Amino acid sequence: MSIVNISAYKFISLDDLPALRERLLARCEALALKGTILLAAEGINLFLAGSREQIDGFMASLHEDPRFADIEPKESRSASVPFGRMRVRLKREIITMRLPTIRPEGGRAPAVNAVTLQRWLDQGHDDEGREVVLLDTRNDYETDVGKFPQAVDYRLASFTGFPAAIAADLERYAGKTVVSYCTGGIRCEKAALHMRDLGMQDVYQLEGGILKYLEQTSATHWQGGCFVFDERVAVDATLAPAGIPMPAPRRSDKDDGA
Repeated sequence: MSIVNISAYKFISLDDLPALRERLLARCEALALKGTILLAAEGINLFLAGSREQIDGFMASLHEDPRFADIEPKESRSASVPFGRMRVRLKREIITMRLPTIRPEGGRAPAVNAVTLQRWLDQGHDDEGREVVLLDTRNDYETDVGKFPQAVDYRLASFTGFPAAIAADLERYAGKTVVSYCTGGIRCEKAALHMRDLGMQDVYQLEGGILKYLEQTSATHWQGGCFVFDERVAVDATLAPAGIPMPAPRRSDKDDGA
């Protein structure tokens, strides 16, 4: 599988969106890359596919901008490019939550890495002895493809429904350690910050999301495939295309971005 697929995001204040859009689009087109880049005042979210040389060329140029110098993309492989075209879009949010008070660039919620989460799940509690509750922040059609089977799943139609769902269910998490997760980290980062704003104390985000968990662990505790927002539909525990049929067409651009 010669095609390298990357996903990455960073919450950082951007005030040059039109010029940045043109610059990134020109670079991607010069490298013949396909995929989607979302830009908003709160940051960048990208999904790109190409050869190793093309991807490395793009990342080298992206890292020349000091704002993006520390972005480390998650990678997977496929036999063909799973995007039909190249788009760079300007949006109000790089992942739509509609809570302007949540500004991740101002400070992240605590994160737990994949290896530590796997160990917590193996032992049945965190390092302080508290019960660990996994919270899936993705949409229902994604959780239907695969999930941590013990996770709380609110069957969300879109991420904008998360604040109301968690507000109605706070008692469930009292005295427990909560780990929010999503595909690549972007939704669970906003979710964890919101939960802390609600007064929940022991809340973490899964660093790098499901994709990083599958990459860095033996994938124990995970069941099924991981939905991705391109023509592969889903990847399996080895991050290879899972061969899962496309679900009912409910996706929308507002939820591009994991």
